[in-house]
Amino acid sequence: MTTSMGTTKRTLGRSGIGVSALGFGCWAIGGEWQSADGQPLGWGKVDDEESVRAIHRALDLGVSFFDTADVYGTGHSETVLGRALGTRRDDVVLATKWGNVFDPDTRTLTGNDDTPEYARRALTASLRRLGTDHIDLYQFHLSDADPARAAELRDLCEEFVKEGLIRAYGWSTDDSGRAAVFAQGPHCTAVQHALNVLDDAPELLGLCERLELASVNRSPLAMGLLTGKRHGAPAAGDIRSRPPAWLQGFGDGSGADPRWVARVDALRDVLTSGGRTLAQGALAWLWARSPRTVPIPGFRSVAQAEQNAGAMAKGPLTPGQLAEIDHILGR
Repeated sequence: MTTSMGTTKRTLGRSGIGVSALGFGCWAIGGEWQSADGQPLGWGKVDDEESVRAIHRALDLGVSFFDTADVYGTGHSETVLGRALGTRRDDVVLATKWGNVFDPDTRTLTGNDDTPEYARRALTASLRRLGTDHIDLYQFHLSDADPARAAELRDLCEEFVKEGLIRAYGWSTDDSGRAAVFAQGPHCTAVQHALNVLDDAPELLGLCERLELASVNRSPLAMGLLTGKRHGAPAAGDIRSRPPAWLQGFGDGSGADPRWVARVDALRDVLTSGGRTLAQGALAWLWARSPRTVPIPGFRSVAQAEQNAGAMAKGPLTPGQLAEIDHILGR
C-alpha cells in the first residue's frame, strides 16, 4: 500500500497480516560464526548493545517486521532480537527459519536436518531464544531440499498453526517450483528469495502474484554493493572475505568486483533521485517492482537503521525510472 507520504505498509501475502513495507534482516547482528571447514558465515564482529539500540530505533521509525533465523550466529541473533523486543513483542511481526543444525558453543554450522522431528525441536528452541509463545512467519531454510520431504514439512506447519505456535509459514528458496509446493498449504503466505536491482527474479515475482504470496527479499542491497561504500578487503570473519559460490559481486574476497561496481555506478543517478541515498534508491526499486515485495536489508548500527527506515518516506521509484534502469542494464 502506497500513501502520499511514501510506502509504509504492506500485507504479508494471503495471511492478511499487516507489516511495514520495510523489514529488518537480522543476519548480521548474530555476529561471527562459521562452517565446519572454517568458512566465515557472519558479517564480522558485532556490538550487541548497538544492535539493541538499532532495533529500538527501527521500531520508533515504524519498522514492524523483523526476520532472523535460528542459525544466524548459531542462536545469537534470535537471543539479541528477543531481548531487544521485550515488552514490544506484540508490536511486531516476527519471522525466523529452521533446517540448519549448529553448535552454539563453537559457533559452528554442523549440518542440516529436514525431518519433521527436528522441525518441532527447532521451533521450540526458537520460541525460547526469542522469548515468545508464537512465531508469525516460520520459514524453511534449506533452499534445495527435496520437494517430497518439503510437502511433509508443509503439512507439519499446518499443525503448528492449529497448535497456535505459528501464524503462517513459507520457504526461503530461489526455486519457484519448490516455493509452489509450500504454497499448496492454506497458511503458506510467503517465499523468501534473493532480489535486488542488479538481480531481478521475474519468475518468483510472478508466482507470488498468482498465488497471493508475499515476496520477502533477502540481499536487497546486494550484500552491501548497493550502499555505495568503497571498502577494501572485508575483515576476517566477514563472509565476503571468503565468498561462497552463491555470493556474487565479491570475486576472490579482496573486495567488490569492479564489474559489479561499474553496474552500480551506472545506476547511481536514477537511484539517488528525490534526495535518496543509493541504498534508499535500491529499496525504492524493490517497492516499485511489485506490490508484494518486503525487502529486509541487514543492519548493525543505529545509523544504518535510520537510513534504511528513511527510505519508506520517499516511496517507490516511478514506472519510467524502472524502465530507465532496465535500459541501462540491458534487460
